[in-house]
Amino acid sequence: MSLRVLILGSGGREHALAWRLSRSDLVQSIYVCPGNGGTSREAKTSNIDLPASDFPALIDFAIKNDISLVLPGPEQPLVDGVEAHFRKVGIPVFGPTALAARMEGSKAFSKAFMARHSIPTAQFRVFAASQFDEAVQYVKTCGFRVVLKASGLAGGKGVLIPESTDAAIAGLRELMVESVFGDAGSEVVVEELLEGPEVSVLAFADGYTITPLPAAQDHKRIGEGDTGPNTGGMGAYAPAPVATPAVMEQIMKETLQPTISGMRKEGFPFVGMLFTGFMLTPSGPKVLEYNVRFGDPETEALMLLLSDDTDLAAVLLACVERRLDAVDVKTRAGSAVSVVLASHGYPGSYPKGKPITTGDLPPGVFAFHAGTVQEGEATVTAGGRVIAVSAYAPTLREALDLVYAGVERVSFEGKTFRRDIAHRALQNEQAAPGLTYAQAGVSVDAGNSLVEAIKPLVRATRRPGADAEIGGFGGVFDLKAVGYTDPVLVSGTDGVGTKLRVAMDAGIHDSVGVDLVAMSVNDLLVQGAEPLYFLDYYACSKLDVPVAAEVIKGIARGCQEANCALIGGETAEMPGMYQEGDYDLAGFAVGAVERSLILPRADIRAGDVLLGVSSSGVHSNGFSLVRKIVALSGLSYTSQCPWNDGTTLGRALLEPTRIYVKSVLPAARAGLIKGMSHITGGGFTENIPRDATLMHPHGSCRPYSAS
Repeated sequence: MSLRVLILGSGGREHALAWRLSRSDLVQSIYVCPGNGGTSREAKTSNIDLPASDFPALIDFAIKNDISLVLPGPEQPLVDGVEAHFRKVGIPVFGPTALAARMEGSKAFSKAFMARHSIPTAQFRVFAASQFDEAVQYVKTCGFRVVLKASGLAGGKGVLIPESTDAAIAGLRELMVESVFGDAGSEVVVEELLEGPEVSVLAFADGYTITPLPAAQDHKRIGEGDTGPNTGGMGAYAPAPVATPAVMEQIMKETLQPTISGMRKEGFPFVGMLFTGFMLTPSGPKVLEYNVRFGDPETEALMLLLSDDTDLAAVLLACVERRLDAVDVKTRAGSAVSVVLASHGYPGSYPKGKPITTGDLPPGVFAFHAGTVQEGEATVTAGGRVIAVSAYAPTLREALDLVYAGVERVSFEGKTFRRDIAHRALQNEQAAPGLTYAQAGVSVDAGNSLVEAIKPLVRATRRPGADAEIGGFGGVFDLKAVGYTDPVLVSGTDGVGTKLRVAMDAGIHDSVGVDLVAMSVNDLLVQGAEPLYFLDYYACSKLDVPVAAEVIKGIARGCQEANCALIGGETAEMPGMYQEGDYDLAGFAVGAVERSLILPRADIRAGDVLLGVSSSGVHSNGFSLVRKIVALSGLSYTSQCPWNDGTTLGRALLEPTRIYVKSVLPAARAGLIKGMSHITGGGFTENIPRDATLMHPHGSCRPYSAS
């Protein structure tokens, strides 16, 4: 086979791809459009003086030159639909369709996709540019620090990380009102700020199979120590030590395969290079963004990691022919590093036309050109990022020594580069090997993040006697402020039972907190008591902050319905005690009743009226039986509910337990009720006898009609 490959682009990424493809026995010739001052120096490679955006001219060139494979480098041609143009003339493209390229072209689209397929990512909301006031309100009430993202392509500059709520509102104004990023800001994603180390995972995909390369770490800031403005990337290294085999397995299971499967099932299968940015949070890897092409400068390092017997051309061809599982993608042990040499002033304005001289590079070191052009015999600067110097070695330290030796051999006026590429990995190497809580599976930071996230929810439950502030050693309630004259305290504790299993299996966590409150406060109500305050206990193996926050949001909602304050709680992260993703709940409620109004009363007589107050559904008992029925029916919790076409079975079963405080307590305080029974597990036969006075030896029970 003699492949003739057309590469679109002019950066260091395109040079690295041309270099790697030139080593393939399958490749006869390579054309880079428009290329740079270094691409045409590679074997089999020529530059083509055509803009990568002129699709008709590219098609004409491809037909006349018998091109057999097209490889777009940057994202813009893919988002603009270059794949369809070549497909119409029978030329395959290693890259997604315009529909699939929306995963990078629209952050709003990709976040909605992640939500539909339960792919771990930050909590978020999407706002149209016209919804400025709604976005401001969300920022004020969401309970976490936010990141603001222009949904469309903004040249890598459309992300703002405000330090405060005021700064976030100012950022929203820039994006939505002042339109500083133009059409890219027609929609704005407001999402939770995630914390942890970042990694980039580049993976070959054919629509069915996805094969990742080792995780890399990029360095976006211009200055050492990750200071200064963001850039397109000042260097990268791979593999990133933080992306352990266990982390990569989790990424594959929870994100990469669900992404490829989900895109295919939704009708836009992904073929090409899926480049996913992750934040390794205390609760696991979460997606920051998708890109639909090779990364830069990650590619300049990763191409050096491919094993000698891995033919890049064969891999690309297998992807476009939907048979990626038929080829092996192998990488060699060791490390690869790329260091970007930039023009003085980058990422701001910078001069061009500065002559570049390159001495003999050490063995294993390569200079991949980016912002360069050839002017006669001279190579001169023509962009912000000028050259990526890359090196491979058996260890990271050796690779760094080699790459910086190579950096010294490249000279041009104003050469700017970072001297601390891979500093995170080196810090980890130098760290003492002692064990930490985090290494044992317990994240103190995640717990603190949860507390900050739920504080606004808890404050919303304020009532006389409690300010509902959390974070201390104990909750405080001022009985004097409530106004009782001769009070008796009543307390109760309960859980939610196996209804939790339904919530976890259905992925719906915002209602079981209401159940938790209801099960305890309804027990207080039976004795005529007004619920005053509530505490919760949340236990898990590994704390997932967004899930826990959803649960506690439900608890706060239940407390508001019951008019009791949420004054404290406990979050217990206990690795090894629970299955991954599982959690358990317990609740504790305290109420008060005037001594003279304690129920049941002793004057229950035959002829008294027995009233039943309706439930909202199954409530929180009997779910072991409910789950068995669902299993035997062949339905899933995502199936359409058989008795309500407007919802899923899971959502219907998770209808929260009714809280009877507002409907029943006024009657109890007025002395109109002699006794009550809370019908929970055991039904009538076991719960009514718990109020012995209701079982009058001479009484009878018959239907009662108000008419």
